[in-house]
Amino acid sequence: MRIGLFATCLGDTLFPDAVQATAILLTRLGHDVVFPPGQTCCGQMHINTGYQREPVPLVRNFAYGFGDASIEAVVMPSGSCAGSVRHQHRIVADRYGDAELRAGVDAVAAKTYELSELLVDVLRVTRVGAYFPHRVTYHPTCHSLRMLRVGDKPLQLLRAVEGIDLVELPGADSCCGFGGTFALKNAETSTAMLSDKTDSITATGAEVCTAGDSSCLMHIGGGLSRIRSGTRTLHLARILAATRTTPDVLTEASV
Repeated sequence: MRIGLFATCLGDTLFPDAVQATAILLTRLGHDVVFPPGQTCCGQMHINTGYQREPVPLVRNFAYGFGDASIEAVVMPSGSCAGSVRHQHRIVADRYGDAELRAGVDAVAAKTYELSELLVDVLRVTRVGAYFPHRVTYHPTCHSLRMLRVGDKPLQLLRAVEGIDLVELPGADSCCGFGGTFALKNAETSTAMLSDKTDSITATGAEVCTAGDSSCLMHIGGGLSRIRSGTRTLHLARILAATRTTPDVLTEASV
């Protein structure tokens, strides 16, 4: 399958390893991964903060860049960005776009997936050849859980990882408190929510907390670091891309 890879803003600027791991994993599974060079932000940040007209050029650019008929599926290591493309882009196109933009948005949204969705629902695979001999707990991010409804697909993939000790996270479906600009505008509430989440993660004794969104992991990772929990954060893609023949990602300087 020819798969278009969307890096996302955070992937491009702060967490490129999650994007690279996605490409490595899909290539290892035998697929042709392409990276449209003109890609920019999906516009989620603007839409979520009430600026729906402003991201029209971003939405148009996304629809154009990934609308190539040779691209059979679009994947991104982010439930929130996938949710924006699948749900918010049509809102923007309906209100401020034209017929051409609406058609383009619909066509791309229909083939856009978060990583675990693509693997389980489209490629029909759960065992991806991963090896990760560490104690891990999984945080289901809000957009993946509530907007995309990925369910237990990430857990299906994690359970099939060789060597992993996967432990359940208490109160897993509770928000970590990030929510993009929510964490900035409602700092005290966000911090309280984060404290509950880090307490739950620490209680598992996990070496690693994983999730499908770098944004949530950034927030959680900061909280875990401040309390010196010893638990590190790692994107789901990096665990799934790890094998016996690759360096242990927990020994690397950046996670």
